[in-house]
Amino acid sequence: MRRPLGLFLGQRARLRWVHLILGGALFMPYWLVGTVVVGWLLGGRSMFDASLTMQFGAYAVGLPLAAITSLFPLTRPMSVAAARALCGVAGDGLADGPARGRSAKARTAGWFTLHLGIGALISGASLALPPFAVTVMALPFSASLQRSELTAHWGLHRSWLPWAGVPAGLLMLLALAAVAAGAGALLARQAPRLLGPSPADRLAAAERRAAELAVRNRLARELHDSVGHALSAVTLQASAARRVLDTDVEFVREALAAIEETTRRTVGELDSVLGLLRDGEDDGELPAPRLDALDALVRGAGRHVELTVAGALDRVPDAVSREAYRIVQEGLTNAARYAGGERVTARIALDDDELEITMENPLPDRAPVTRPGGGRGLRGIGERARLLGGTSSAGPLGGAWCLTVRLPLGPARAGGGR
Repeated sequence: MRRPLGLFLGQRARLRWVHLILGGALFMPYWLVGTVVVGWLLGGRSMFDASLTMQFGAYAVGLPLAAITSLFPLTRPMSVAAARALCGVAGDGLADGPARGRSAKARTAGWFTLHLGIGALISGASLALPPFAVTVMALPFSASLQRSELTAHWGLHRSWLPWAGVPAGLLMLLALAAVAAGAGALLARQAPRLLGPSPADRLAAAERRAAELAVRNRLARELHDSVGHALSAVTLQASAARRVLDTDVEFVREALAAIEETTRRTVGELDSVLGLLRDGEDDGELPAPRLDALDALVRGAGRHVELTVAGALDRVPDAVSREAYRIVQEGLTNAARYAGGERVTARIALDDDELEITMENPLPDRAPVTRPGGGRGLRGIGERARLLGGTSSAGPLGGAWCLTVRLPLGPARAGGGR
């Protein structure tokens, strides 16, 4: 007994009933317009005429009007929100955003018309049937009701018939609940088909996911370059300072200052990137330093790094400057890992059309310890160069490891990097 009642009066059934009543409320303006139209067609009848011709005529006129107005962009988002909240339809089975294309708009119009049409009937029954059912159930207990014109009209004034009103009223209420539950289940079954994503919606969702992944990959690359370089630089400086701790106090002081500067700068960059990840936002410009901060970067790398700059770096576009800084940073990180403390030379040359970055360090006598699966530094450098329309190459050359990156300065391609 409890299970059938749950199907009719459970929480899901009640929410779907509310959804139907909401549809009936939305249909009211269309129904009122329909009463005016039908009243005019019937020779000027009043819109308050309670005849079935007036009521169902207005209903028939209101449905096409509802279908036409459902073509507005906000119709599908509102319908999807109501279906998710009240119909118990899984969210991934429904589309997000306005309908795109004729097919999606037609399906949205079908859903909106179905929702309002069935909702109007259920709402009307929900308003009219319960009072009538309660009146019928009260007949055995009210002499005035038994003497009324209504009971005389229906033949309920006989002595035994009023008692039949109790089960009859209960059956009316149960029938109303059953019809409302069935209508709600029908709408729930039709929601994925009529409000589900179209091919255009799936394509738009895929593009959004790709954009989100691209942003996350950019942030991950920034974290890798910034934190990876800082750890390598701090490790190198600490190791060098430990070896000369008792013989070169001045070098130890410089190493500790470089460690302090590197960690402070990296913590600031880390806070900025993590803030973007936490907020889930991308303002189009990641918090990366530019080439004008190279001096601090080289100081943090240690005495063994020699930097030469040819050209005015303030002419470099911002997008190229940010990427070039990260490329130099990653190059220094690799050199610190593989050069074994040998001298590293870095050269930045700027001409009218191109920025060239060249870094060299001696090949180690023995293979360095590498991470399982290899690193991502050279891959990241190549990705940054390609985003700007440039090129990168790395490998042994004349007994040294050489990294060469060329970045175009053209505004179109430089802007495309971000």
